[in-house]
Amino acid sequence: MDMVAIPSETVRSDTPRDACAAGERLRIELAALGVHADVHHGFGVVVVSVWRELLVWTDGTVYRWWTGHMSRKTGRRLYTAYGVEDPITAARRVARRREELQRTYPPSEVILERVP
Repeated sequence: MDMVAIPSETVRSDTPRDACAAGERLRIELAALGVHADVHHGFGVVVVSVWRELLVWTDGTVYRWWTGHMSRKTGRRLYTAYGVEDPITAARRVARRREELQRTYPPSEVILERVP
């Protein structure tokens, strides 16, 4: 696994360094696919904000996000998970989910003006 430099100001004492590194690796892989994402730290996890209704969170061991589907049995949201050891595959799946969501929630004019 490659090491990722994490700026010291982004690491809070309540967020494990492994989670911060995993979030940053995912952000880098998403950027390589042309997907802009923001990384947020706190409360022991890292959240990678990708699109409306698409937040990926990690505790440093797995990436998790909502699939967009609900359980027929319980009515609860169904989530998918990928190990942090493969951020490239996780990023591809996240990018695919983002494409689905963009058809439902197209970008606003304000976002289109600000994001390259």
